[in-house]
Amino acid sequence: MRIYLVVIDDSPESKIALRFAARRAVKTGGGVEILTMLPPQEFIAFGGVQATIEDEARQQAEALLASAAGTILDESGLRPSITVREGDGPKVIREIIAANPDIAALVLGAAASGAPGKLVSHFAGTDAGALPVPVMIIPGSLTPEAIDRLS
Repeated sequence: MRIYLVVIDDSPESKIALRFAARRAVKTGGGVEILTMLPPQEFIAFGGVQATIEDEARQQAEALLASAAGTILDESGLRPSITVREGDGPKVIREIIAANPDIAALVLGAAASGAPGKLVSHFAGTDAGALPVPVMIIPGSLTPEAIDRLS
């Protein structure tokens, strides 16, 4: 099955990328895997405080994923796979793609204005030709209608 790997956060462009990936998956008989990254935590000398901070970050990530998965299910009927990972974003993405030969594309959202985010900059620049799958960068300025037409 053709899987579209979408990296999401709480930005509007990631929601646009997710909509595009879900629409493509429906049209191609594929699926969607949603990935969210936990931000690296600074070391805090008090273990209990550190554990609480890490737990809160994981809960926020899981809530974001649950919301995104619910949106996909409601709009397209797809039940996405969900992944929460901590670590260096590009490295984690390469590991996930290497571990799953069904991943057909990496789908990233680009901000409608301002500088591109870290992952878009990385995979459109430094690692542009290194992945074994295409990178789809979805413009954050697209309307839902435009996404539906293009996907």
